[in-house]
Amino acid sequence: MWKSSRVRHRTNVAEDQARAILVTTLYAQPASLAIGAACGILTSATAATESHNSVITAAAGVLSIIALARVAGARWLPRIMPQGSRSLEIFYETGAFSYSIMAGTIAALTIHYDVSGPIRTLMVGNAIAYSVGIAARNAGRPVIAIVQLTLALAPVILAAALEPDLPSRLLAFTLFLVLPAMMSITLNVFKTLRDSISAAQTSQRLADKMQHLARTDVVTGLVNRAGLNHHLVERLIARDGNSKLAMLWIDLDRFKEVNDTLGHQFGDRLLIEVAARLRRGAPSGASVARFGGDEFIVVFDANNQPEITRLAKAMLADIQRPIRIDDHRLDIGCSIGVAIFPDHGNDLDVVLQAADLALNQAKLNGRKQIVTFTPSMTRDLVHRKEIEADLRLAMQRDELSVFFQPIVDLESGRIRAFEALVRWFHPEKGELRPDEFIPVAEETGAIITLGNWITGQAARVAADWPDDVTLAVNLSPLQIRAPGAALAILSALREARLAPRRLELEITETVLLDHSPNTAAFVETLTQAGVRFALDDFGTGYSSLSYLDKYPFGKIKIDRSFVSGIAAGKTNAAIIRAVSGMGRSLDMAIVAEGVETLDQVEAVRAAGCTQGQGWYFSRAVPGYIAGMLLEQERHRFAQKSPSEHSEMAPSSTQALRSASLKAPYTHNVNHKKAI
Repeated sequence: MWKSSRVRHRTNVAEDQARAILVTTLYAQPASLAIGAACGILTSATAATESHNSVITAAAGVLSIIALARVAGARWLPRIMPQGSRSLEIFYETGAFSYSIMAGTIAALTIHYDVSGPIRTLMVGNAIAYSVGIAARNAGRPVIAIVQLTLALAPVILAAALEPDLPSRLLAFTLFLVLPAMMSITLNVFKTLRDSISAAQTSQRLADKMQHLARTDVVTGLVNRAGLNHHLVERLIARDGNSKLAMLWIDLDRFKEVNDTLGHQFGDRLLIEVAARLRRGAPSGASVARFGGDEFIVVFDANNQPEITRLAKAMLADIQRPIRIDDHRLDIGCSIGVAIFPDHGNDLDVVLQAADLALNQAKLNGRKQIVTFTPSMTRDLVHRKEIEADLRLAMQRDELSVFFQPIVDLESGRIRAFEALVRWFHPEKGELRPDEFIPVAEETGAIITLGNWITGQAARVAADWPDDVTLAVNLSPLQIRAPGAALAILSALREARLAPRRLELEITETVLLDHSPNTAAFVETLTQAGVRFALDDFGTGYSSLSYLDKYPFGKIKIDRSFVSGIAAGKTNAAIIRAVSGMGRSLDMAIVAEGVETLDQVEAVRAAGCTQGQGWYFSRAVPGYIAGMLLEQERHRFAQKSPSEHSEMAPSSTQALRSASLKAPYTHNVNHKKAI
């Protein structure tokens, strides 16, 4: 019942709109109305002059007054009355009916007073022509047209029917038949007009709806990218010359984790809640858009930078408030990039790109923060683009090399493993630091190819080492999540003829945060094949002990930030002792990264670490130097008696350090976070 009522309401609205349009058509051609009035005045004046009849003369005068009033009303009333209004229609009806009855009356009077044949023919013909013409002209309002037709012909039919001669009565009969015929034509024309208007309105509504859908995000109800572009153009046109246009590009953190673990429907509900918070937090009149995925853009007018910063901080705080959906509590962070028109560009696309660059910088800085665009970001972008292009060529031109840094047993001083590190010697720019090109490789996806290449190259070198020396390779999160990642590593081991047990893959805690089934499958597949895993940079992330229970880690690497401060404070030493104790309980090796001095060696060994890695022992060296270090170590230990082996750590590590310092120089950057 409610649905049928709604349909009737839409129908009535459509009919009212059509009626308003058709009423407007009554005044659509005031020139035709003026021409008709002129003809009516001229013919009636002729009849009055030629007939010398006072009644006809009076009627002609009344008709002339009505005709002039109609012309004046048609010219001025549409300007002062609403289009399609009832008052406008009533005025037209009054004038039209009055003119019609006077035109028909004058024709009837020429018949009744038996004026001369030409005058009678003129006035009767005028009445017939007027009634027939008006039936088509005013078909937009059929009631008006039919009444006009009837009023113009009825007096003529009556007067002709009262005449005794046969031709007059035949005229009355013929005109009587004209009435229904013209009424039918009027109604058909009206139906055609009404249907055409209704169809046009329906098409317009559908077009408006399609345009709305094309510019609206179906999940959140915000405008989408196309809608934002439309809003931005309108804002730019309406903008006050002194005001600024702030653009905030917002990216949610860990949204993919929500989709992967709880499902896309849950993710959609999260997006809806974030959109609602942005609507509430955005200034009045702001444009809020979902730009795609988990990215939003808010554009608003602002007076100055402090105002923009204040609003951005408020939005950041609002989005980061816990969100509860069903029984789940979600802590969603976000990063915001800010750009301002016209401060950061006189073109909307340029400002949009500036906001994107600022957002990328916010992510690189650690997320959950606001960064405003600076010109240096553009220079960084150009530099990254150059690095990206050169990196792809470098992989083809063999400009990349794999170097190896030893991981040393702190008790015996023996090398237990080498970590593979990539080095790039550019033919023009010289050696490039890993922190210059590894982030670019991760952003572009080239890290997957690069990581697989490093694993294969390092495995071929490690195949010639003693069986008790393992190869450590740091994996990028993107490489782990790539389809077929585990198979690619196993294939590289087979080609290099390196036993899987001699490969140790280092992964960081950030890889484990998303709880991805792909990550779990990757670890399980390689573990079953015999590959070992180490938890890298322990202490810098969430450091959840659940990782140690869920994943088969055989080694924990304590981040260099703890080692560098171990001699300066008790806190770092206590942390390392706690981790070392846990490692002993779980039968795990504990590696101290970034060991640079003898004091640090002694401190981390006293704290319980079993292995060490850093410049004190050796910088990263080429593969042939790694082989030489192993060979020297073999001869050195072969010359020692068994009783000396347990007390040789200081001298052994110093010997290793001395040997490594004789190796050809290469840049001392140990960037292991990505590769």
